[in-house]
Amino acid sequence: MAQAQLSLFGQNEAETYHDTSARGFFSLLVQWPTGKRQSSFPLEQMPTVLNAVDHRLDTWLSQAEFMRPNRRVVNLLRIGLLFADLDTYKMPWAQGRKPEELAAAITYFCQSEGIPQPSIMVYSGRGIQAKWLLERPVPRQALPRWNACQTHLINKLAELGADPGAKDASRVLRLVNTVNSKSGAVCRVVHVLEEGGLPIRYNFEYLAEMLLPVARWDIEKQKAERQQARLTVVNGGKVGNLRTFSGRQLAWDRLEDLRKLGQLRGGINEGERMRHLFWRLNFLLLSGATNSAQMYHEAAALSSELDTRWSYRSKELMTLYSKAKSYEAGERVEFGGKSFAPLYTPKNDTLINLFQISQQEQEQLKTIISTDEAQKRRRERDRLRDEERRRAAGQLEREAYEANSLSRQKPWEAMGMSRAKWYRLGKPSPQQNSETSPSPITNGEASAVALQAARCKAV
Repeated sequence: MAQAQLSLFGQNEAETYHDTSARGFFSLLVQWPTGKRQSSFPLEQMPTVLNAVDHRLDTWLSQAEFMRPNRRVVNLLRIGLLFADLDTYKMPWAQGRKPEELAAAITYFCQSEGIPQPSIMVYSGRGIQAKWLLERPVPRQALPRWNACQTHLINKLAELGADPGAKDASRVLRLVNTVNSKSGAVCRVVHVLEEGGLPIRYNFEYLAEMLLPVARWDIEKQKAERQQARLTVVNGGKVGNLRTFSGRQLAWDRLEDLRKLGQLRGGINEGERMRHLFWRLNFLLLSGATNSAQMYHEAAALSSELDTRWSYRSKELMTLYSKAKSYEAGERVEFGGKSFAPLYTPKNDTLINLFQISQQEQEQLKTIISTDEAQKRRRERDRLRDEERRRAAGQLEREAYEANSLSRQKPWEAMGMSRAKWYRLGKPSPQQNSETSPSPITNGEASAVALQAARCKAV
């Protein structure tokens, strides 16, 4: 792409992954002389806000969008890209290379390693911000899967200097056209992979297939095989990608269930807030959406969600913080001959009793449900699946069957006779030709009499 086009494109770079017509918030982090200051704004205000930015100041922009004016992963609404912050200035291979040459080297590496090429590459003033735009944003429900793709992408780009600490969905990256005070260089777009004159966009499932060690259909196949064969899990040892991914998704869904529970109850009572905060934070850490370094920031967002006036004591979370550090280090806890993660992984019954979740509340939750509720949902899924199979086999739904049934059409009324007589006459059709069909009144008797009379006359 020509340099003039790159410059023009750079002015609108943020809008390639932010929809200013959608609901939600974005965040700006600005380095002022007095320190860093973060602000959040509605997406619809993005053009106005970005036009007002002082380009002489270090400025960072959130890559994701949030449901509250707070840049924490618990408030994530959606995210429209994958990204990698490449600290190329630290890498020997990159020394002395111009930004465009760095972009060319990254493109070559991706082609060689079977990694989809970035849609956009931005020179941050010292390194490269590589971005893979998505056809459709990933919703908050799919954050664990997005995290898995992001983690594997960063690992694959480690040789290029990918920053492992800059992979979370709440990350901010330098805003295009602002200065990097560490180098004095201006952040700018240096490469765009085009498709139809626009930056290429990838299907998220395609990227997942290319990046994850286990494809989605393999995950579904293994899940079906496990359910059918009732496979047992062998204690100890490294677990496979399937179980790791499922465990993180379960943790995220449990966090969402606890938040939903608070909404159903119209808020959390004062004596129950710490319990809710503790378990929500535990499941957030288990999901892999945050880490111990960000734990207290996320805790502040969660506590504000419980009650804006409530201030928890950080020492009450020290045990959880220690367990989070052990979890990130890959440590395991041995108990009863089994191996567990250092963080808490309770059973559903434990959570139901702990939070006194009623049957009516369970019906509106996704994962924290009793065995009876799970069986009821399974029966409903089986019923719907059977209906789908019948439709696929060409069977009519009951409404269609009844619409075409004789009791609805009542052809005997159109022929002026009773239902019993209509059946006795062999269920004649009203459209049958009267010349070739027996009389519906005499059932052929009149025709026989006329024929006999004609024969007698002839004799």
